[in-house]
Amino acid sequence: MAVTTAAERARARNAVFAAYMGWMLDAFDFFILILTFDEVAKTFGVSLTAITTAITLTLGTRALGAFVFGRLADRYGRKPIMILVVLLYSLFEAASGFAWSFAAFLVIRTLFGIAMGGEWGIGSSLAMETIPERWRGWVSGVLQAGYPSGFLLATLLFEFGDKALGWRGMFFVGAVPALLALYIATAVEESPAFTRIHAGPRPAIGRILARNAKLAVYAVVMMAAFNFFSHGTQDIYQKAFLAKQLHFTHAEIANAGIIFNIGAILGGILFGWLSQRIGRRYAIIGACVLALVMLYPWSHGTSFATIAIAAFFMQVAVQGAWGVVPAHLNELSPAEIRGTFPGFVYQLGNFIASVNAPLQVAIAQSMGGDFGFSLALMGGGMAVLLIVLMLFGPEARDVSMSARSAA
Repeated sequence: MAVTTAAERARARNAVFAAYMGWMLDAFDFFILILTFDEVAKTFGVSLTAITTAITLTLGTRALGAFVFGRLADRYGRKPIMILVVLLYSLFEAASGFAWSFAAFLVIRTLFGIAMGGEWGIGSSLAMETIPERWRGWVSGVLQAGYPSGFLLATLLFEFGDKALGWRGMFFVGAVPALLALYIATAVEESPAFTRIHAGPRPAIGRILARNAKLAVYAVVMMAAFNFFSHGTQDIYQKAFLAKQLHFTHAEIANAGIIFNIGAILGGILFGWLSQRIGRRYAIIGACVLALVMLYPWSHGTSFATIAIAAFFMQVAVQGAWGVVPAHLNELSPAEIRGTFPGFVYQLGNFIASVNAPLQVAIAQSMGGDFGFSLALMGGGMAVLLIVLMLFGPEARDVSMSARSAA
């Protein structure tokens, strides 16, 4: 698709902005829990291990949301279902602050996870189906940079608002993303590729998946590795490794988060742009190699300076690899189910990786409380696995987004 008019360029920019903001604010809401789970555990009188159940439920139920909302997006369009998803995850984020018991908190976080699961696939398909082919690499990086951007926003709120607001107040702030729905409703147009595909016959999803069974299995395994890679280098890094093991101060923990999230944003954009030139798989391999180089100082450093530098480049690598994913998955996806396929395989992989936080805590406890060991084991192991998967996996760079895959 070649964008030739000012109207088409504006349409593409609006779609990219909406998808970026949707993922950024989604991540912002998710990481509020990551940064406050020790306070939540204290309020409800449960252990650190128990509170990671809330993280597991949030991550594990995203696959259900990706499937349900993805099917709706393939039937009714990307735009209306994205509005619905943004409103729902904002509602459940605010409701988390009203939780009156740990059981109620778990139920609300489960509902949040379902809503959160719908956003990524719909937002990325809306953007990728609207922009020209030559934009895909750098836009892919920009979209995925929304995730660390949301983490950065949550970290800033944690540093400057945690004491004043408390964990409940921070969740109330998480309702702000609902305002994005208004922008999508007024400024964003439906995907032109969806409009063309929707006008033709709609084969059953089971038949399309059967024709692409090997691709679907590969994509789920790939996304499980990606999710272990990101959550394995983020979820327990600040509040378990930096706070509990290294005894960093509140300010040092927050500042480290700010630094490595800046690296994550830059990495996503850099490697997404690079993937347009050297290919999706080779860009991901390059990012994973960088992660392996930074693995030891990132997981075994003791000073703030060492941690800050190593964490910066580690997240350049981790989110650099992730920066290629929106373009790569949408290009691999069968066109007729692009609203469902990328988000669903992503969140199925996320479901598999949802055990990451309790698994890493258990590994650390078995090693006498060495969280650095469990971080290195997961981060390094997933980097190697992703390199292998990329060496032997498919690529569909520059495929037409409106070309039907089924007869």
